[in-house]
Amino acid sequence: MSNTTVKDPTQAKIVAIGGGHGLGRILSALSEYGENITGIVTTTDNGGSTGRIRACQGGIAWGDTRNCINQLITEPSIGSMIFEYRFRGNGELNGHNLGNLMLKALDNLSIRPLEAINLIRDMLKVKTHILPMSEHPADLSALTPTGDIICGETSIDELNDVPQRLYVEPAVPATKEAVIAIQEADLILLGPGSFLTSVMPPLLLKETESALRGCKAKIIFVTNLDKEKGPAGMMSLQQMLYWCERAMGGRQVNSILSDNYHEELDTKYHQHVEELASNNHEWRHDREKLKQAIDRIIMAG
Repeated sequence: MSNTTVKDPTQAKIVAIGGGHGLGRILSALSEYGENITGIVTTTDNGGSTGRIRACQGGIAWGDTRNCINQLITEPSIGSMIFEYRFRGNGELNGHNLGNLMLKALDNLSIRPLEAINLIRDMLKVKTHILPMSEHPADLSALTPTGDIICGETSIDELNDVPQRLYVEPAVPATKEAVIAIQEADLILLGPGSFLTSVMPPLLLKETESALRGCKAKIIFVTNLDKEKGPAGMMSLQQMLYWCERAMGGRQVNSILSDNYHEELDTKYHQHVEELASNNHEWRHDREKLKQAIDRIIMAG
């Protein structure tokens, strides 16, 4: 892995990159390792409560960060109940998540968005580090096969074809703590989650690309358990790996963690095949199975 191979899962520095439900699942699976775990979260969402807040207040997208924090709460409290509360009914508050509003309010009161996240982490006793991919507002754009530029995650998810490329606009800088976490990591996890709109955006930032290209960590791509809807569902695993490696300046993904063997993949990729599905939902990763699989990858060195 990194300069000195770490084979003790409790000592390994792990960075997980993505957004929403997938990243939250990974972080919650590894949460007992506390501050050795860092999540780098996509901040380009423009849908739902997050999109509405961005439209009237500006700033980064908070929804994926809130989702990750929600999944990391281990001690239910009045604070966690408030953070997870979603308004229902008529009027402007309908559909808004109070956690999104709290993060935006703290962002307005803070010098940096990261300070808002850390205040909420402290309040909810979340030890895992959560870092926005950037602290500057930006959107995800796509170049379609016909040469059109489509702006916004929600529009990209509705495309009928796989885009040729993705861009983060404007070209915002990566959060410096995220760059340092990548440089110091023993293991980096990409996915699971929405490939085009959760996994890819952080990789498109110049500083993140540079850090990933030069890092000593082992890079693992964690596949989804079910086929995605939208354009990402039209992509093969080989295509996804190519997109990741292109975004990382040619840095190769070392291994794949999946629930089945992919014969079509180049033999340069080591495949870790594990039973990962939850007993209740076949499309959702089971936290304990995921933790054990990642532990085995670390112990194998």
